[in-house]
Amino acid sequence: MTARRLRAALLLAAVPAAVATAAAALKASHRTVYADRHRIEITARPRPNCPRCHGEVGWWTGGAFPEMEACGCWSNRRELRLRLWPVPACDEAPF
Repeated sequence: MTARRLRAALLLAAVPAAVATAAAALKASHRTVYADRHRIEITARPRPNCPRCHGEVGWWTGGAFPEMEACGCWSNRRELRLRLWPVPACDEAPF
């Protein structure tokens, strides 16, 4: 077996292990991964054991016109978006 084929075989064997490890790490850190051919997004999920919102992502403020106030357990955490391929422009009318 040549060195190039050996390197390719080792790389193909390592990819499933790396994907499984990354998925386990993201699940443990309360993150959500979305991937398609245009982008990869890693966003935060609310923590179910949060003492303020109990996993409900926030609460409603009182008053005549109530608004949702977001909890910091997910709203203050960073998102990561990687653009892979550009989204094609649509030539047709939107209606």
